[in-house]
Amino acid sequence: MEVILKEDVEKLGHRGDVVKVAEGYGRNFLLPRKLAIEATKGNRTVIEEMKSAAQRRAVRDRADAEGLAKQLDDVKLTFLRKTGEHDHLFGSVTSSDIAQELEARGFTIDRRKIQLDDSIKNLGEFAVQVKLHRDVTGNVKVIVSREIE
Repeated sequence: MEVILKEDVEKLGHRGDVVKVAEGYGRNFLLPRKLAIEATKGNRTVIEEMKSAAQRRAVRDRADAEGLAKQLDDVKLTFLRKTGEHDHLFGSVTSSDIAQELEARGFTIDRRKIQLDDSIKNLGEFAVQVKLHRDVTGNVKVIVSREIE
């Protein structure tokens, strides 16, 4: 079955791509979730118009993401946490914590875009990547300090 993707689907393709998928995957997953439409002649002409509009939007989104990345490079987030022996944290600093702190400073960034392999469990300075666009990644400096009792 051939479908035209209406949204980016991980490990399958990007918006506007014509891809060949299994019948069940197309009918039971992609089509009901409106991630794709069937690849008919009429839909192909409509998708060409959507592609050109998406290209213009992608250029604008990338420029916005690059501007936001430059702003994020100057941001330093400080977290105060209680520590135990050997400066090990009680708890951790997660992507949700970072997203909340960024929102408090006026940046609206989804926590899933914060590329934190594992939560931060030690004191120190960390460079955390934030994926803002398919090709644009910003960095935020995260400082975890000991909470003074």
